[in-house]
Amino acid sequence: MQKPLQIAFKNLDKSEHLENLIRERVDKLEQFHPRLIGCRVVLEAPARSATAKASLAISVELDVPGRPKIIAKRQDERRDAKGDNLKLINQAFDAAQRQLEDMARVVSHVVKLHESTGETGCIRQVESLEDHGFVELAQGDSLYFSRDAVADNRFDDLKPGMVVHVTRAVRDGTMGPQASSIRLQAGSQAVR
Repeated sequence: MQKPLQIAFKNLDKSEHLENLIRERVDKLEQFHPRLIGCRVVLEAPARSATAKASLAISVELDVPGRPKIIAKRQDERRDAKGDNLKLINQAFDAAQRQLEDMARVVSHVVKLHESTGETGCIRQVESLEDHGFVELAQGDSLYFSRDAVADNRFDDLKPGMVVHVTRAVRDGTMGPQASSIRLQAGSQAVR
């Protein structure tokens, strides 16, 4: 890391044991993402009220090049049993690592895309009483759609022959291939 690790204890006595746990987790993060710029970890015991149980909170802030700061926070009731602090620290660092992994997938363009980002289709059939219909795509595929898939609450405006914008669902439904979204195109009228 370009900046030294910062560990702060608020309303809590400094603990060498907790510091060592945090340093171990930061070392693991650096192995996964060697370009980390900096890391700040805050362990805090919020002020106690007369009725509330004491709790422990942790905040992990990671600085990465060219991206917004990654922040993971966890809070748990404080217990005297050994190992509870470890669990809370691990949960916070696991959340931070998942965010780093998500960021890495986006940067490397390995993000899963929808099967189709949109196609033009023609309404083939509308069953108003049953709240569903079928749309035919240019390639000849026919997709099922429900009332809920029609954007802007315009299911009742659909007529056979209308040209629409269709987003294909990633998975087939009970009726086979289906549309996850149907949007009427501007000035769309039934084609006869």
